Amino acid sequence: MIVAVLSALAEPTRLSAMRLLADGSEHCVCELMQKLGATQSRMSRHMQVLRQAGLVLDRRDAQWVRYRLNPDLPPPVARLVRAAVAGAMEEEVAA
Repeated sequence: MIVAVLSALAEPTRLSAMRLLADGSEHCVCELMQKLGATQSRMSRHMQVLRQAGLVLDRRDAQWVRYRLNPDLPPPVARLVRAAVAGAMEEEVAA
């Protein structure tokens, strides 16, 4: 599982999506697309990778899919995700 998690977090768009999801609420794929400047197909593919790594959960809402962080991550994985998201936020502030 850890290799899949690290691989999923290594891609900048996916890490940015995780940063947005770190607020604890659900986000529609359309919102993620807009905030990250990605097409629907590209964003869906990124979210599929995060879902397959077990990092996010999805819920269909009519035509859209809503994503949220997986609240049941094993503690070491949750710490890794928090550290990666915090590091991404620090890099963004420094830029």
